Amino acid sequence: MSGSIFKERAKRFLMYAFLIVMSFISVFPLYWCFVSAFNTTQEVLGGKLVPGGHLMENIHNLMEQQQVFTALKNSFINTLLVVALSLTCCSIAGYGFEIYHDKWKDRVMGLLMLSMMVPFVALMVPMFQMFSAMGFLNKYIGFVLPSISTPFLIMLFRNNARTFPKEIIEAARVDGLNELQIFVRMFVPTMRPTYAAAATITFMNSWNSYLWPRVIMKTNESVTMPMLVANLTTGYIIDYGVVMAGVTICTLPTIIIFFFLQKSFTEAIAGSVK
Repeated sequence: MSGSIFKERAKRFLMYAFLIVMSFISVFPLYWCFVSAFNTTQEVLGGKLVPGGHLMENIHNLMEQQQVFTALKNSFINTLLVVALSLTCCSIAGYGFEIYHDKWKDRVMGLLMLSMMVPFVALMVPMFQMFSAMGFLNKYIGFVLPSISTPFLIMLFRNNARTFPKEIIEAARVDGLNELQIFVRMFVPTMRPTYAAAATITFMNSWNSYLWPRVIMKTNESVTMPMLVANLTTGYIIDYGVVMAGVTICTLPTIIIFFFLQKSFTEAIAGSVK
């Protein structure tokens, strides 16, 4: 009996030790990034792992070199627009694919899934030519349009819509509600965790987007935070303290969003897998 207890405790100890080591490996780059924002270039290159007293100096130099407030404003506007439009379009599409189900919708959904295999770089040139012809360069609409509907979010909403009781829809129709009222009054409140998960994913993807904004945004007034961070590494002499200060400012919004929505994110992903 004691032998089995010892084996169980040893197994649990090894499991927790493994999880602690993996957690440390995952968190350490983020910790090093934040700590480096407090240090000078020499201290960063020297591998200093404790914060120094140069944070305000690094932020001051960052403000002098780059248009930080402009980049923050552009990133927030672009990201919030993408999140709002993506949740609206993808939730309606996912709801429609599942509630009004037939074999033709399954085929369309299959095509959407196949489109996920096409790399974005294969679409970038024709998209740029099309958006340039329509006059969408250096405009919010040029950033937002390619991201307002994604196959992954449609699949996420469709899979979670399967848990929505069909009997409630039939009862609501009998009570005189139309399809839009059923969606807004009944489906949306029920799927709050799914909306939270979709908002988290969309916010992080849009906020961290670099390639498409770099292609579509051509002026300094349209710079975003990832573009600003990239600009910090283009000179002959790189101030790594300033770079890390910029990376820290760029990273904080996504950390805050995930921190507040992590519970709903986990529930929605688990429900989607089921």
